[in-house]
Order: sequence, then C-alpha cells, then structure tokens
Amino acid sequence: MSDLQGAKALVRAFYAALDAAEGPDVAGVMARFCAPDLLWRGFHPFDEQSGPEAVAQTFWVPLKSALRPLRRRLDLFFAGRNHGDGAVWVASMGHLMGLFDAPWLGIRPTRRIAMLRYAAFHRVENGAITETAMFFDIPHLMMQAGQNPFPPQTGAHLVQPGPVDHDGLLFQPQDPEEGERTLAAIEFMVKDIGGGWRGGADHSLVDELRRSWNEDMIWWGPAGIGATYTIERYAEQHSGAFRAAFAGRVFNGHVCRIAEGKFGGFFGWPNLTLQPTGGFMGMPATGQAGDMRVIDMYRREGDKLSENWVFIDLLHFWKQQGLDVLGRMQGLTA
Repeated sequence: MSDLQGAKALVRAFYAALDAAEGPDVAGVMARFCAPDLLWRGFHPFDEQSGPEAVAQTFWVPLKSALRPLRRRLDLFFAGRNHGDGAVWVASMGHLMGLFDAPWLGIRPTRRIAMLRYAAFHRVENGAITETAMFFDIPHLMMQAGQNPFPPQTGAHLVQPGPVDHDGLLFQPQDPEEGERTLAAIEFMVKDIGGGWRGGADHSLVDELRRSWNEDMIWWGPAGIGATYTIERYAEQHSGAFRAAFAGRVFNGHVCRIAEGKFGGFFGWPNLTLQPTGGFMGMPATGQAGDMRVIDMYRREGDKLSENWVFIDLLHFWKQQGLDVLGRMQGLTA
C-alpha cells in the first residue's frame, strides 16, 4: 500500500509542476520526475518517444502553445500493481482544457474553450516515472474545431464526464479487496469477449453482455464512434456493429492492467489486430489487417461493470488502412 501511495504522490507532484511549467521549463520538469530513458507511448502522430527532452519538445510544448493556459481537469486517479509483473503503475483520466488560440497538428484554432480528452498510465520505479502511455482523443478536438474527419457516428458526441458519483480521485489508500474485485470483474469481461462463454442456440450478444455489465451501463467511446447507454443500446450502437465489422481478430494482450477501489483499467501496444470487412465507422472493407492501441477505464458496481471510458488511436488505425486523416485535413486547408 505504501508503494502505491508513494507513487501517487510522485505523479501528483509531477502533474502540478508540469501543468505550471511553460516553454523551456517543461523539459526541466520532465527531467526532474522522469527517468533519462523514459519510454513514452502516445497516439499518432507522436507514437513512441524516448527521454524527457523528446517528450517535452515533441508533445507538451506545442500543445501548451496551442491550448493556453492549459489546465488539467481530473476525473480518475488511481494506482495498482500490474496483473502480470507486479510493477506499480498510476493511472489518470480527464481533460486538458485551454483556450484554443494557436494551431496544433494543423487543427484550426477557435479562440474558445477546447478540451482534449486523455488517459494516462505511468510506471513508477525507484522514485521516477520510467514508462508512460498517454492516449488522447485528437478527433474529438477536431470536432470541437468544426473539422469532423469521419462519417456520422452511431453513438452520441459529447464532452464526456467522469464517474457518476464524482468519486474517481483515489488520493487516499483504498481497501485492497475492492481493487481485487474490480480487477476480477474486468478480467471476467475480457475473457468473455475472447470467447470464454459459449451460450446455446438462443445465446445473444445482450445475454453475453449481461454477464459482465449492469443494465444501466454507460460506454463512453471515442469520437468517431460515440457514447451509448444501457446494455441493449450498447449492443445496437457499438458492440454488435464492431464485432460484425472485423475478421481475424487477434488479442495481443495488455502492457498494464490494474485496479484500485472500484476503478480499474488497462492499455495495450497494440491491444488488438483486426481486419476490416466493411461497415465500421461507415468505412469500406480494406482487406488490410491493422492494429488498435486502446486504453479502457472502468467503474464497477457490485460484481459487474457500470461505466467504461475508451480511447482508441483511430488516426493510427485508419492510416494503416490508407487514410491519413491529419495529412488529408492539412491538404484541404493548405
């Protein structure tokens, strides 16, 4: 427990210093809290970066120059030991908010409030952050700027809230048994998706989902797919369509899977390899297998899951299918 609390204190101090830093000070903050060989994983076009200086100059300084003053609005904050190797990781989720006053990645500024939805996992070892996975919903920011890159989505487009009870900031120690229950619920759901349950002839997707999810579940999907509510509407508006749109589904495992209290999550690099057969996000079949980098965050109620916040690197996935969303946008606005 003390290891988790120490790691949480380190990440909170890192966030406070990073959020306050500007320009050349950002690299210094990164160097103070992160290992010299930091491995940082981010969505396309950032991908993997090595070392604090590269992360500062490639990601943070340009973002802070575009959304200013940048403010972090936390919705989830928790820690845990990785289900695979026992390493300590700290996870957070929320929005990075600012006035969108300068271009970022070619997205036109609006001079209005904009919110970049994000989730992050930080591995903490020997008093430093040694690995980070930070996933962020760039298409959501594009939509806020009036540059929707995708066909109409099946779910709702929203600036997404945190957990229903507003209790996702686990700064204090939690009952370890509650975290174990949450991790068990997540792992049960993952196993079922992978074919762990084989129902009879009358088995339906809704029947399967009811094994893992409460009836009033909320699925907060990424921009391009959208959010949906209740098991039946989730099956209709995302899960069923998603399963029908791919062949050759390969689960590549998770780099990290943790839980604390009634919250948990995981990420992979990549989680899935899929071959589009047509229909997903209104796109045609390509016949080309592609990787999906995903972060999932969860809230548990009882023994089942009730909320799920999902981050998918759709820009990276569609680039593998031959559609460079950012490149196309910049070509149109040049």
